[in-house]
Amino acid sequence: MRVGLIVDSACDLPYEFSRRHDLFVLPVTAVIDGQTYIDEHEPVRTQEFYQSGLLLKGHHAETQAFSARQIHDLFMEKIVTRFDVAICETVTRSRSLIFQNATEAMNSVMAHYQGARKVAGRDGKFSMGVVDSRQIFAGQGLLAAHTLRLIGQKLSENALRHEVETFTDKIHTCVIPRDMHYLRQRARKHGDKSVSALVAFLGETLNITPVIFGLGAEGQPAARTRSFDAAVEKVMNYAAGRVEAGVLTPYVSLSCGLTWTEIEDLPGLNRLRDACEQNGVELLLSQMGITSSIHVGPGSLCLALAAEPHQFSDFR
Repeated sequence: MRVGLIVDSACDLPYEFSRRHDLFVLPVTAVIDGQTYIDEHEPVRTQEFYQSGLLLKGHHAETQAFSARQIHDLFMEKIVTRFDVAICETVTRSRSLIFQNATEAMNSVMAHYQGARKVAGRDGKFSMGVVDSRQIFAGQGLLAAHTLRLIGQKLSENALRHEVETFTDKIHTCVIPRDMHYLRQRARKHGDKSVSALVAFLGETLNITPVIFGLGAEGQPAARTRSFDAAVEKVMNYAAGRVEAGVLTPYVSLSCGLTWTEIEDLPGLNRLRDACEQNGVELLLSQMGITSSIHVGPGSLCLALAAEPHQFSDFR
C-alpha cells in the first residue's frame, strides 16, 4: 500500500526534504499588482521573488486558493494514479478556503476515481482524507514532517489520521513579523485579532518588534524587543532551550522571508543548529514560500516545534 502526503503552498519545508519524501504540493495562486503567479514552492522562483522586492511597500498582494474543480483535476491526475491512500493537510481553515475546496474535491474524486486508476494500471481501491492542520507556515511544515515519519511506521489509515490530528495540538509556533501594520491588515482580513492596534502602533513608531507565540495559528505577543535581530535571538534561544529540554518529534521547522545570505546571518542560528545536532533533532530550515510571505509580510520569520505545554518565557 502506497501512502501519499499532500500539503498546500502555505506549508514551509526545505525543497530537498520535500523532494526526498515525494511530498505533493497543492499550488496556491498569488496575485501581486495584478500579475498572477502560481506558487508551487519551486526554489528558483522563490529566490527570484525575494530578490525582486515584489512585496515591498506599495505593492498589492493577495493569495487565492485553487478552486474545488482545479484541485479535483490535480488529485485525479497526480494522486489517484500514484497512491492507494492519500492524506491532504491544509493550512488552517480560518485563514484560507483551501480546506473547504480540497474537501469538496476529495468527495468528487472518491466518486469517480475508478476509471483513472484503471487507465493507469493500478489495482485496488483508493481512499483519501483531508485534514485541517490548524497550523501556518513552519508549523504546517513540522506537521508534514512528523506525518511522513508516521507513514514510515506503516500505521493503519485510521491510526495514522488519529495520530496526526492529536499531534497538531502540540505544535508551538513563534512568528516575528517585520512590518506590524502589514501583518495587522492581513490578519484583519482573515478575522485574526491576535495582533492588536497597540502592538502595530508600537512596531512602527518605536521600532519595537514583537514575538508572537502560541499553539498553532493562535498566537499572542509574548515578547517585545527593540529590533528584529533582538527578537530573532530570543526565538533562537527559546528553541535551543526547548530542544535541550526535549521535543515530541525530532524536527524543528524554521522558515524565513529572507534571502539565503540574510538567513545565514541570523543571530543565534548557529546556537540552534548546535542544540539540534547534539540532541538528534533535524533543523528544517527553508525560505518562506511566496504564499506564506504574502500572509505574514516580507522579512518575517516563523519557527515551530512540538513539545509539552510551556510558555515562551520558560526558555528564553
